[in-house]
Amino acid sequence: MSIKRAVREQYQAIVDRAAGQTIGLRVPPEGWLRTMRKALGMSGAQLGRRMGLTRARIAAAEHAELSGAITLKSMQAAAEAMGCRFVYAVVPQTTVEEAVVAQARKKALAIVHAASGHMALESQVLPDDRIARQVARLAEDLVRAMPPDFWEDK
Repeated sequence: MSIKRAVREQYQAIVDRAAGQTIGLRVPPEGWLRTMRKALGMSGAQLGRRMGLTRARIAAAEHAELSGAITLKSMQAAAEAMGCRFVYAVVPQTTVEEAVVAQARKKALAIVHAASGHMALESQVLPDDRIARQVARLAEDLVRAMPPDFWEDK
């Protein structure tokens, strides 16, 4: 195993472990800031005083969280003002390996269909089962080789 592959597998393990810890975790309808503040029984004015902000700025921050316009720095400051930890993560929908395999299959399908199209022009159409085998074989090769353009769609 190459060092590059070993390092990538270590990153995959980190991400997959984090993904496992977030299964079922969803942003509450009111957002994390407002939900946590209410769970603590803290008013917007009280949180504002802790952060050196007005109540209106706290309300604006809570709305900004819902629209995705808040910064990580602001989220962390609000969390700390409430005596909480701020955490964030970028995790795959399933696992890193499944994301890699899905991309390989997508690229393999595009390559095989392009080749199949050229072959059809020469009246050399491959049967569906052979196309499927070629896609599977090429996808395995792509996963193993991870060429530099692996994540490019063209």
